[in-house]
Amino acid sequence: MYSSSDFVEAGGLMSYGPNITDLFRRAADFVDKILKGTKPADIPVEQPMKFEFVVNLKTANQLGLTIEPNVLVRAQRVIK
Repeated sequence: MYSSSDFVEAGGLMSYGPNITDLFRRAADFVDKILKGTKPADIPVEQPMKFEFVVNLKTANQLGLTIEPNVLVRAQRVIK
């Protein structure tokens, strides 16, 4: 189990964590506010809003694991 989908794309079994693309977009919003004059101390701290669950079926098959269909339905991405 990993916190980033990059590891699953490289052959890991599964990951659950914040969507990195969304975090970069949110960071760009912060930079925009700062460049427009907002003091960094006045910007509230935010937690990630979008999370991603990714399963690699190829790795599961190589390990001899069967991933239940109800788990696959919950995944945002399934790597075959």
